Amino acid sequence: MNSIAPGVAQEKVDGMTKLRLALMMFIWASTAQAHFLLQYSPQTFIDRPGQVVLDLIFWHPMNAGHVMSMDVPQAFYMRHGGQDVDLLPSLTPFTFTAPHNSGTAYRGSVPIKRAGDYVIATIPAPYYEQAEDIYIQQITKSFLSRSGLPTDWDSNLGLPVEIMPLNKPYNVLAGSSFSGQVLANGEPVPFAHIEVEYISAEPNQTTNSANAAQITPPPGGALVVKADQNGVFTFGIPRAGHWGFAALDLIETAQHDGKKLSQDAVIWIRAWDLE
Repeated sequence: MNSIAPGVAQEKVDGMTKLRLALMMFIWASTAQAHFLLQYSPQTFIDRPGQVVLDLIFWHPMNAGHVMSMDVPQAFYMRHGGQDVDLLPSLTPFTFTAPHNSGTAYRGSVPIKRAGDYVIATIPAPYYEQAEDIYIQQITKSFLSRSGLPTDWDSNLGLPVEIMPLNKPYNVLAGSSFSGQVLANGEPVPFAHIEVEYISAEPNQTTNSANAAQITPPPGGALVVKADQNGVFTFGIPRAGHWGFAALDLIETAQHDGKKLSQDAVIWIRAWDLE
């Protein structure tokens, strides 16, 4: 019978362990990029009345990663001057193409008339995440402003889960910080975990595809910040552009079709460089 010296055997065990760890890290790195529902328009400040085209895309915008096909949202509306306007009839599906795959997205139209803030909200249909055997529902807010007149940006929309901005969200300065408060059923969520995303590969509304990514994501997986006991978080904004914050799985008991439902609160802000 062949025998293996203890030292050699231990080296083989250590080698197998390292291989397994390497494979686990590869799998984790390939799946750790954050899912984010975008409410994207290249315009943030509107200087005249008209229709603003806004795209709903569920994908990985920091690294131009995988696109998740969406179903028709449950709700899509805006708040302006304290009044809510249903925008769901304006949505039409289209195919959004990223470097690795394509998926179904939706394009809507936001009517801009009077000066002030236009807060856009989407309640998407739950998305089945096969890898985790759960559903994900990213309830999302973004902001447009006509003439820079602040009116509704700090409105509570009464969504099931929501991030309330504590800075005016459409003119944050790069190099400063953004703060928000995480709510679930109207109440602060202590110590919520918030993933942070940057739109490095901006959608091209002419070609319905992703532009080239402008940055390389940092190592270590998704960027994460943790809220305090009052659900308040702060993140330093290092770069101009569109930044997203997703507070994850805020209602522990939520279910859909007999499976776990992760209801996430998402907010998109716009940061600018001083010129």
